[in-house]
Amino acid sequence: MSKQDRLLLLSDLMLLVVAVVWGTSYGIVKSALVFYPVLGLLTLRFGMTFVMLSPALRSLRHADARTLRGVFIAGLLLLGIFLSETFGVLLTRAANAAFLISLCVVLTPLVEWMLLKRRPGKIEWAAVVLSLLGAWLLAGDGAVVLNRGDALILLAALLRALNVCVTKRVLRDSMLPPLSVTAVQSGVVAFGSAAVALVFAPQQWQHVPSFAGHEPFWGSVFYLVFACTLFAFFAQNYAIKRSSPTRVSLLMGSEPAFGALFAWFWLGEKISLVAWVGGGLIVMASMLATVRWRKAVTVSVPRVSEVLP
Repeated sequence: MSKQDRLLLLSDLMLLVVAVVWGTSYGIVKSALVFYPVLGLLTLRFGMTFVMLSPALRSLRHADARTLRGVFIAGLLLLGIFLSETFGVLLTRAANAAFLISLCVVLTPLVEWMLLKRRPGKIEWAAVVLSLLGAWLLAGDGAVVLNRGDALILLAALLRALNVCVTKRVLRDSMLPPLSVTAVQSGVVAFGSAAVALVFAPQQWQHVPSFAGHEPFWGSVFYLVFACTLFAFFAQNYAIKRSSPTRVSLLMGSEPAFGALFAWFWLGEKISLVAWVGGGLIVMASMLATVRWRKAVTVSVPRVSEVLP
């Protein structure tokens, strides 16, 4: 196995861990929202991340205006993702959200084709279809009734696809470390969430709960900061730099399956056999995306008459 293959395998494994972590994040966020509102939680989560990653901002001194603009746009897209996804979940059923957010897997190859001029291969398209079928089953036989929350989830799915492709372009055209990109994205989400709260929803700008008596809340916050943000976004940006956006989205597409498993194990939610089959198909699609398929090479052996004079 070459060094490039080992790095690609490492990035794939990191993305699968991210899918597991983000799958558990829905239950963790739900627990934290009992103590603190959405915009306040986003500001706290990404504000803490930004402070810890602020030393990585030194790399921006050597970046040109085009790179800085691209990183900032990626941060705005991430802000839009979290605002749309979080408020969308509040306005729709969890089954609808699980199905619609998984459409990111379908949208990413189209956005990558449009922005990066890379046409996905047949294996990638097959994995996309398999992942979409699995998400449909996982969501409850595709029982989706569109409403305002669904529209926000659809917007989040589209923004996810755009964010992966924009980040890929930024990391491809510059030498910025993934940590620097993560730091900027965290800062944009933190300050953006605070600005939205102050201007449009001041009731969500509340005092932070104290440590005493709120241990479950702070345990949730630390998990969201260190596992779901610091590690997850670094791993995602690391993988984007070394892989294609479609491959990254396929690996991240296993997130709903791990989320369902966590809900069954940790929250005690009942999951039907059909949903388990759907989750299995999503995991299979992710495994399909990790295999580097190569065409068989036929070695032709020359005849003696073609070799000897």
